[in-house]
Amino acid sequence: MGSQEVTDWQGKHVTVAGLGVSGIPAAKVLHGLGAVVTVVNDGDDERSRAQAAELEALGITVRLGDGATLPEGTELIVTAPGWKPDKPLFAAAAAAGVPVWGDVELAWRLRGPDAAPWLAVTGTNGKTTTVQMLASILKAAGLRTAAVGNIGVSLLDAVLGEERYDVLAVELSSYQLHWAPSLRAHSGAVLNLAPDHLDWHGSMEAYAADKGRIYEGNRVACVYNLADKATEDLVREADVEEGCRAVGFTLGTPGPSQLGVVEGILVDRAFVENRQKNAQELAEVSDVRPPAPHNIANALAAAALARAFGVPAAAVRDGLRAFTPDAHRIAHVADVDGVAYVDDSKATNTHAAEASLAAYESIVWIAGGLAKGATFDELVAKSAKRLRGVVLIGADRALIREALVRHAPEVPVVDLDRTDTGAMLAAVREARGLARKGDTVLLAPACASMDMFANYNKRGDAFAEAVRELGASA
Repeated sequence: MGSQEVTDWQGKHVTVAGLGVSGIPAAKVLHGLGAVVTVVNDGDDERSRAQAAELEALGITVRLGDGATLPEGTELIVTAPGWKPDKPLFAAAAAAGVPVWGDVELAWRLRGPDAAPWLAVTGTNGKTTTVQMLASILKAAGLRTAAVGNIGVSLLDAVLGEERYDVLAVELSSYQLHWAPSLRAHSGAVLNLAPDHLDWHGSMEAYAADKGRIYEGNRVACVYNLADKATEDLVREADVEEGCRAVGFTLGTPGPSQLGVVEGILVDRAFVENRQKNAQELAEVSDVRPPAPHNIANALAAAALARAFGVPAAAVRDGLRAFTPDAHRIAHVADVDGVAYVDDSKATNTHAAEASLAAYESIVWIAGGLAKGATFDELVAKSAKRLRGVVLIGADRALIREALVRHAPEVPVVDLDRTDTGAMLAAVREARGLARKGDTVLLAPACASMDMFANYNKRGDAFAEAVRELGASA
């Protein structure tokens, strides 16, 4: 399904649901194509009003503080991915027989006939890093590419911009996949599946089903995680093109049609001649930064997608070497008095925190924030033996404290009941008091940040600032 399906946007009445990073570009693009665009938005604050004024100046109608009713004459809704499927607007659309697309679906439909294929990545954790690694590998192979999608670069810009690409590395969230029924990637990967965003999807089954949409119509490879059976189940259920293969990745020794690790080397037994007998060396574990287990898994998934696109082995190595991870992802801030301080503020759910905690032997853990409906028993039980001490911050810290009482009763816990700007410095000071030489003080909150900070970046910055202050006074 390409852009040919809706060739004439002239005069078509389209409602865009939500201002913001996807809504505003969608509204502008549709308006530019000649559609009659109305933007509806729940909020009516100063920022929304400024955004509305910018769109209204172009001749786009904006209705603030009313995201529930379907504007008269609507023929299509294009929604921001964050809008929950149970919103009244979508019930009204269903009753009126009006289709709902997300910004990803819109971008997919607007692609030209000779558009670049998409290599798509989803999963609860590791999406952004994997997509950036993939883009780095594709660039090392001399391909024109970009990391786009949920990563903060609009797919609409990539699809409609002047620049011509050979292939796109696309990060997709479960929200975006939910609203992208006709998307068909060249090859797709589900990195892992853990309970997250269940308040949005309504159930783990619905969440998994939306993630699994990434495999629909894949042409060359459906990449899955051998350590996460749920990802393999999704491949089995997917309706793919004839000849498309299931390709697994593992931190162990790979079998045929898999990528894995042998004696410190990343190897490919999927995209080689005679995969029963042969393996292709791709890179060394030391080429992956940081070489934490979950990050090696990310590198293998990126390599699998790149190899599915025909990239040579040397480009995998060169791309991984050239890649530098984003801030707040297992970032080493400093050593103070023989203790390492590591910022993994991006660990906003239990699955990410578990991967982070698995990377170190003896940890003073700083955790807490908004739990988003998560439970912490499994995380604490798995990580208990690594914990030297725990400092709890944030709105839902009691949930973690109760799990610690159940599964790690001997681990000392400091419970910080404050949310002011000095709270992070207090947390880091408490952590220093619990740590011994050789330990790692790890900020891996397992929770969202919005109870205390604007976002996880600001939380990580506050941690790094507190560590620097600590170092200055050491």
